[in-house]
Amino acid sequence: MYNESVSDGIRRLASEKCVACNDAKPFTVAEASERLKDLPGWSLQRGLIQKEFRFKSYLAGLDFAYSLGKIAELENHHPDLFIGWRRVKVVLSTHAIKGLSQNDFIMAAKAELAYLVA
Repeated sequence: MYNESVSDGIRRLASEKCVACNDAKPFTVAEASERLKDLPGWSLQRGLIQKEFRFKSYLAGLDFAYSLGKIAELENHHPDLFIGWRRVKVVLSTHAIKGLSQNDFIMAAKAELAYLVA
């Protein structure tokens, strides 16, 4: 189930590692929109991408948020997480460059994989 339900684009992105990008330029809207094609359900809004994940219970959402937090620590790229009843909203941007970087799309793909096992 795991491999069959994940697109090649998500698998490819999730296999990448986040890197320091202090001197990078933020992606343009066109560049970000192109990268979002690999991430169904994610939306682009002024310098950030976001998605709301749904769960069968509040605790399942908490478990997902905790697992994503552990991944974020390993990658040193931290999403904003908003936890509600049976849902978690994940918001990504690269604060160091005040916009979107490849790291945001890598973390979005890692969130997709974490959701599959949540």
